[in-house]
Amino acid sequence: MRLARITGTATATLKDAGLAGKALLIADIVDGNDTVLEAAIVAVDTVGAGVGDTVLIATGSAARMPTGTAGAPIDASIIAIVEHISLI
Repeated sequence: MRLARITGTATATLKDAGLAGKALLIADIVDGNDTVLEAAIVAVDTVGAGVGDTVLIATGSAARMPTGTAGAPIDASIIAIVEHISLI
């Protein structure tokens, strides 16, 4: 899993049937200090995240494990909204 900050949305009218009804969000991968490590990846939202939220993103084959994503051509899924980060 990776931390990310949601920065926008993506709309695709024509897309694979496995993506029908799923929101596509733009996210910057960040570290614990909110420094951008990788900009602008597209992830399928499975939790109702919005712009400005800090989230956890699963990638690769794990991205297809959340409910409703099995078999879909997904490389990144938003699987949690983070309320708090504490660095030691």
